[in-house]
Amino acid sequence: MPPLARYESGRLVVEEGANTLAGRGFGSRREGKLILEPWEALYLLEKGRLRVVDEDGRELGFQELLAELRRVDETVWARYLIYRDLRERGYVVKSGFGPEITFRLYGRGEYGRREARYMVLGLLEGSPVRLSVLEELLRRAQAVKKELILAVVDRRGDVVYYSLSSWPKRALRREREGA
Repeated sequence: MPPLARYESGRLVVEEGANTLAGRGFGSRREGKLILEPWEALYLLEKGRLRVVDEDGRELGFQELLAELRRVDETVWARYLIYRDLRERGYVVKSGFGPEITFRLYGRGEYGRREARYMVLGLLEGSPVRLSVLEELLRRAQAVKKELILAVVDRRGDVVYYSLSSWPKRALRREREGA
């Protein structure tokens, strides 16, 4: 039987099977409980590796849980698509730092042994982002010796990745000049 999580007021608390999930890089321990991020719960539910019940004990399916989570965070679908794609590629994915960095990404076999190697910024295709914001995120990533990855979800739901490693000064100068 898959582990069980209870959905309570926007949080997913694992009630049974917490050690199994934590050992595979899912969730984070808070107040002695394993708390799953929304995209983690959706992924596990889709794969049949988690059961989710609401506060009344009623079991929720994927679409029902997604609808509940969207009420709390309208970006959950895009984050889930990126998360699922990275997990399917064998990476361990954890929440990022603050609102700008969507995820921290651990290289294959590195979770629990090393720090995350990548910082991932999730974007929807066509959503504007200022060059100065990208420059600042790149600077922050390089300051902590991490690589900045842009994960762009296109209109079909596919994810395309771009690695940022340097910044052309000319582009930034044009943005500041309003060109």
